[in-house]
Amino acid sequence: MRKMEKLRLWAIALAVGTLGLAGLAAAGPVEIPLPEGAFMRLGMGWISGNVIFSPDGRYLAVGTSLGVELRDAGTLELVRFFAGHTSSVRSVAFSPDGKILASGSYDDTIKLWDVATGRELRTLQGHTDWVRSVAFSPDGKILASGSYDKTIKLWDVANGRELCTLSGHTSGVRSVAFSPDGKILASGSYKEIKLWDVATGRELRTLQGHMRYVESVAFSPDGKILASGSWNNTIKLWDVATRRELRTLQGHTDSVYSVAFSPDGKILASGSNDCTIKLWDVATGRELRTLQGHTDSVYSVAFSPDGKILASGSADGTVLLWDVAFLIP
Repeated sequence: MRKMEKLRLWAIALAVGTLGLAGLAAAGPVEIPLPEGAFMRLGMGWISGNVIFSPDGRYLAVGTSLGVELRDAGTLELVRFFAGHTSSVRSVAFSPDGKILASGSYDDTIKLWDVATGRELRTLQGHTDWVRSVAFSPDGKILASGSYDKTIKLWDVANGRELCTLSGHTSGVRSVAFSPDGKILASGSYKEIKLWDVATGRELRTLQGHMRYVESVAFSPDGKILASGSWNNTIKLWDVATRRELRTLQGHTDSVYSVAFSPDGKILASGSNDCTIKLWDVATGRELRTLQGHTDSVYSVAFSPDGKILASGSADGTVLLWDVAFLIP
């Protein structure tokens, strides 16, 4: 109980801290109640991108309108801030070994950062419009980037060289994700998801079923299922081997911006423009829980590597950390 009380105090301190010294002096002590199941809150302005845990669970990275915040996942203290983009950061991703952080921005570039030192390693240039999504291959050798220029680019992480450009979408690419074995890349765009052979750059299949933009794609940990979240308020689960739709998850009342599997693959989390997060049973498609606490669109959801914590980032300027065991006993 004392640990939870301490964590709640961290949430209060961080929330008050965003007022600034002058605002704090004028307002006096302020406590912002946490929603049921949440045990921390942080916020330092406009959260423009996704939130993601480092592979070892030590850090939480948050894409913002000014750069990338790197937070201690245990205390939410700011460890360092990565600044260098000239516009909002829309996507962040850790390399599998946790040593490199990639950031994709509305300035049309991707930057690679040394997590330990905060040093910018290189800037990847080639896209001609906003970079909406970045993802590392499981072996950490390739970085994929999806852009509003309707293309996906694959980059050599070691030297920053562009390996190839995947063309075929007729609208902006909003999300990219590698399969766990690194052989397939999924990309989400208007009304469709494309699957690509990473080795050859060949398009394998186009999955159709969503009626509007596909904002987020994610593979299950075993690589058998692909989840997609769309502007038509739904999530679809796809069989990767057969390329067939397994089921549609309905319950959100507005666009679904983010989907994420738990590390054991049993739970799917979704974040929506309806300001809620939903947890779903992957095997049955049943809605397990609706999490309420954000006051604006939920841009991003991410599980910690051990599956015990779910992080949600919102346009309300905050990140909430949720106790998964408390929510799903």
